[in-house]
Amino acid sequence: MTNRERRVADHGKHAKHDELEAEGPLARVALRFTAFTEKWLPDAFGFVLVGTFVVLVFGLFTGEPLLKRPDDPAVSKGMGLIDAWGQGFWSLITFTLQMAMIIIGGYAVATSGPVARLIARLARIPKTPRAAVAFVAAIAMVASYLNWAFSLIFAAILAREVARNVPKADYRALGAMAFLGLGTVWAQGLSGSAALQVASASSSPEPVQEVIREGGRASGLIPLSDTIFTWQALLATFCVFVVGVGMAWLMAPGETNSRTATDLGIELRPLFGRGSAYNGSNKEGPRRPGDWLEHSPVFSVLIVLLGVTYLVRYFAGKNFFNALDLNTVNLILFLLAMLLHWRPWRMARAVRDGAPAVSGVLLQFPLYGGIFGMIAYTGISARLAGWLVQASNQFFFPPLVALYSCILGVFVPSGGSKWVIEAPYVLDAANQLKVDAGWMVVVYDLGEASANLLQPFWMLPTLAVLGLKARDIMGYTFTMFLACFPAALIVVTLLAPHVTG
Repeated sequence: MTNRERRVADHGKHAKHDELEAEGPLARVALRFTAFTEKWLPDAFGFVLVGTFVVLVFGLFTGEPLLKRPDDPAVSKGMGLIDAWGQGFWSLITFTLQMAMIIIGGYAVATSGPVARLIARLARIPKTPRAAVAFVAAIAMVASYLNWAFSLIFAAILAREVARNVPKADYRALGAMAFLGLGTVWAQGLSGSAALQVASASSSPEPVQEVIREGGRASGLIPLSDTIFTWQALLATFCVFVVGVGMAWLMAPGETNSRTATDLGIELRPLFGRGSAYNGSNKEGPRRPGDWLEHSPVFSVLIVLLGVTYLVRYFAGKNFFNALDLNTVNLILFLLAMLLHWRPWRMARAVRDGAPAVSGVLLQFPLYGGIFGMIAYTGISARLAGWLVQASNQFFFPPLVALYSCILGVFVPSGGSKWVIEAPYVLDAANQLKVDAGWMVVVYDLGEASANLLQPFWMLPTLAVLGLKARDIMGYTFTMFLACFPAALIVVTLLAPHVTG
């Protein structure tokens, strides 16, 4: 390198440094974390590969055997790490298909004409890059409070449309904010799995119900009015929401440090009309009598009527939220998508276009099932819970549970199945320490949601829609974690005296 070339390079470095220093402190932190993750962080698949061996080494370090099978084949505890990994590998297969269907269903709903027009109207609201990032964060959290699965796709498509209307906004920051609901408030909302489980006798395992009875609830259940709809839970959710929107505003980079969709080589096509990938008109139309079936709305309407009739009978005499499960959510999304797309060929095209978004789920969920097995079918889970109880008291138990749930959630990112394994230990400890069991569900879920900001398991559908990699957005999600998780810990600690059993 000549002296002139060296001077030019040094000048470029100084200019870049000056541009970075011109940002606010939180924006600088986010940009530095993003630069680090873009360089060093593996893709989502690499993350689960590394996570598998982190859990394996941890198990060996804490004394778990590598190879061991229980004497009774029906017993799923006390396995060696390798046997537990194999036992757990396909344990999430039903959940995997449910997740694949919920992603495709959410995609089909979000890309239908009426919803696409709603997204287009919303996307025109923010006018500046910083407002765009904060706006997507707020909408993503509201959507995830209503339904986390729908929000993954809805917020991602909204982020793309906002980026198209505000082209100078940082596309990575918009992508991170589209996922924010899954890292903050989803579990406190209407689709929070743990709260729905403990409120329903058919969803909550008997061992969990028994521990709840020991805590003084004769039914063995905890209604939603004692979990996500308590004033403490609503206040905690609101606090996290405010912190999330505020952080989004403060850490959004300025125009000089933004990387737009164009910079990343991503084409942003309109949601409908000319150039749309989703809702263009079918120019060819039916050419033969057999094509009438695909282009007529008759059978779409009949299928919707069939499904609605079933749902009315299914929910009759039941608490709506208690009866809501993943299968029912999938059916509702499917029927809604059929109705919104109106014609069968449009529905078929939406499903075909949404199918690539589930590729990461199909590849990685079995490996996460293996990690789940190593934790659930060995002594790791009980050992972690034992350490938790020994280290806590009534005042510090809620924040410790949130911390514990967050750490475990990095390696077993499945709120419902993880809760089933941990609930007996967590609720039993809450009974001993006189802490309200319903509040522990809320606390546990706050920690569980925060873990999603640290690992890419649930990011996959959002990333697929956005055309990004996990390393592109995890600098921003990690920065958000540094604010939202401490805020959650502070809130649950301060509210603890008001929710003791």
